[in-house]
Amino acid sequence: MGLADRTFHHPLVWKLSQKTQKFFYPYTTRRLGADDLVFINRGYEEDPPMALPLEASDEPNRFCIQLYHRTATQADLSGKRVLEVGCGHGGGASYLVRTLHPASYTGLDLNPNGIAFCRKRHNLAGLDFVHGDAENLPFPDQSFDAVVNIDSGYHYPHYRRFLAEVVRVLRPGGHFLYVDGRLREQIPDWDAALAGAPMRMLSQREINAETLRGMDENSQQWVDMIDRRMPAFLRGAVRANWGSRGTQFYREVQSGAFTYRMYCFAKT
Repeated sequence: MGLADRTFHHPLVWKLSQKTQKFFYPYTTRRLGADDLVFINRGYEEDPPMALPLEASDEPNRFCIQLYHRTATQADLSGKRVLEVGCGHGGGASYLVRTLHPASYTGLDLNPNGIAFCRKRHNLAGLDFVHGDAENLPFPDQSFDAVVNIDSGYHYPHYRRFLAEVVRVLRPGGHFLYVDGRLREQIPDWDAALAGAPMRMLSQREINAETLRGMDENSQQWVDMIDRRMPAFLRGAVRANWGSRGTQFYREVQSGAFTYRMYCFAKT
């Protein structure tokens, strides 16, 4: 086990990682994007398995898609204006547009390389991609019926600012459909931030077991991709961040030292 794997999720290193994400995240995804990587979440599987019907072209990304599906279907998105904050490489946006039929879907990400990838890779009516900051959303007040945010909020340096922006761009009654995680010692502050936002919690549940199953299913694919595309001196750190089986992050999710939750909120 390397130093990066042992320490990546120590609270002090966690704070540092938030500040370096703007540099490390674009570099990593640019390298891995050469493999046509369209999802950057850790996956999701239930017991018994979801058995979600998928097109053959979506099947290789089943476990990442299932996280999007379960999160987004907490509300009816048909005919709605949807924003995804932290859209990564756009695989979730593409899937939700094709299956849930929103009126429009905007994917936003801080990574300009990722947005360029999305625009080239996902050409669907009603789907567009915008380069922007989760803490300063470039949209007018009450622009959207729903905001989706999956497995990226813990990287935001000013989390309460992000929540305020979500509330600002949602119309009254609009939904915030959300998956995120925190270290055990960060959970009280996370809970307080969510409780302080002018939104009504409709549902909340822990999804550590489902995330671990997704990580188990995706682990070998991630390791192979990282070993093909990343320089040797960075492979341990990237594996640790991705949560490959046997890494410190995997064990933290397994032990409950890191907790994943799925939420549905409505703006009051």
